[in-house]
Parts: sequence; structure tokens; C-alpha cells
Amino acid sequence: MLDQSYYTKTDEFIEHYGRKASSLIPIMQDIQGEYRYLPGELLTYVAKEIGVKEAKAYSVATFYENFSFEPKGKYIIKVCDGTACHVRKSTPILEALFKELGLSQKKHTTDDMLFTVETVSCLGACGLAPTLTVNDEVHPNMTPEKALALVEELRGEGL
Repeated sequence: MLDQSYYTKTDEFIEHYGRKASSLIPIMQDIQGEYRYLPGELLTYVAKEIGVKEAKAYSVATFYENFSFEPKGKYIIKVCDGTACHVRKSTPILEALFKELGLSQKKHTTDDMLFTVETVSCLGACGLAPTLTVNDEVHPNMTPEKALALVEELRGEGL
């Protein structure tokens, strides 16, 4: 059960975009921007409030990869595994992050909700490979050592 503040904030998003079906995606984007994930309870609430069938709202949310029903950490690290990054050894970077943070292909977020590590097919920075992003900030020419140093730097900021 979500705290009432989640619904109050969602009402602000609904009022901003209007109570119409075309507002669904912008409202969902703002919710995810605020909470780093899309709580199912809020998606159901939004659907009801803007007059969209709940199934339609879930269909849209599951169609787009950017929406997540799982809570994410304060720092979302996306490791590129596109061709250029893969050839330039992005896999050891991912493995080093998983090991350091106690994560895996099945567990993406640390228990303290500080880090989420995901792989992506392409970040569009092939000339800078291997690349990762932290909350959409590009970090080029990565190595496992640089990635671990970045995690330590972020841990210091996260306190």
C-alpha cells in the first residue's frame, strides 16, 4: 500500500496534463521520474482518473522498455552491450559491477536502493566504447577499474 503522498503527487501530474487518454504516457513518465519506477497501484489509479481501461494502461507500460514496475536505485547504471561496446569488452565491466554490488542478471538493485545495474543494447556512443551511463550521464572508454572507482565516488555522494 502506497503512502497518500504518492496519490497527491500523481494528482498534480494528472491536473498538469489533463484528464484525457493522451495524457497517459506523460503522466507515467513523470511518475517514474519522481519515484524511479512505476508503482502498479498508481498506474491503476491514473487509468481510472483519466478514463482509460486498466488493461490499456498496463499494455502501454509494458510495451515501452523505459517503464519499470520494479523500484530502482538512486543511481541507475546502464552498461552498453551493443556490438562496439561488446567487442571492446563491456562484459568484464558488467561482471565487475555485479560482483562489487552483489548483483546479478536476476537481481538488478542493491538492497540499500543506491544502485541499479542494467544492460542496454546501445547507448548511441559507439565511438566512445565501451560506454556506460549513470542516470543518463555518459561515461566513455570504461574499464572494470574505472567502473569500480565510479561506484566508490557515487557511494561517497550517496551518503
